[in-house]
Amino acid sequence: MLSMNTMLRSLAMGCLWIGAGAVARADEARGVYLEARTCQVYTGPCFAAGEVGLAGKEAVMAWHFDQADIGGVSLAGLNLVAVVQTDHTLGFDRIVKSEALKVRVVVDARATKEQQAAMVEFLRRSHPVLAEGIDEVVTTSISFRFDADSLRGEMDAGKYARLTTRKANPDDCICSNESAYYPPLFQLEHFVPGVALEFTGRGTTRRWSAYDARSAYIGMFETTVEGARVATGS
Repeated sequence: MLSMNTMLRSLAMGCLWIGAGAVARADEARGVYLEARTCQVYTGPCFAAGEVGLAGKEAVMAWHFDQADIGGVSLAGLNLVAVVQTDHTLGFDRIVKSEALKVRVVVDARATKEQQAAMVEFLRRSHPVLAEGIDEVVTTSISFRFDADSLRGEMDAGKYARLTTRKANPDDCICSNESAYYPPLFQLEHFVPGVALEFTGRGTTRRWSAYDARSAYIGMFETTVEGARVATGS
């Protein structure tokens, strides 16, 4: 049986290999996903209990589209970031509806107007609760790197968000009872918990930073986006 690490690496290499020539099915998106929160996700129940209600109210979610067709608009090769803030710990319930939920969406500056609209539509269709919290949409240069061999990822969205993460290793354990305690904030095909070596976020009313925290996920997403409609220019 393949280990999760081997499976994730194989899927990543497969996406990278076919990405140049293949076309995703209509309204389908697939690629690499990075996430970090201001609470530990690779942890045990004792550590998690100590953070509930106090930490984990902020997160950064980042997507790199290897293949994507949303409402007839291709997003292949582009990047998308959501900077999330709320009033509760982003734990087992993930992201829930709340008046305090505020999401700054950062879209790739390389995208056309139609592609920018398609990225927002991707969020609305794949994560409706997250989309309900959208407070601002901004555009900036976003770099995204993923090493399938080392399972290390880097995302830089300038002043809005930055994340460098690697796969969690056995020597990251403290109590020997660690696991992927909280689920990822986005539905993933396969994922591994990670360590955020550097993590900064700038929400609509808050800023945060963390270093060497067991608060990250690295994964592959494959999402069918039903009913997508994207307005295109004349």
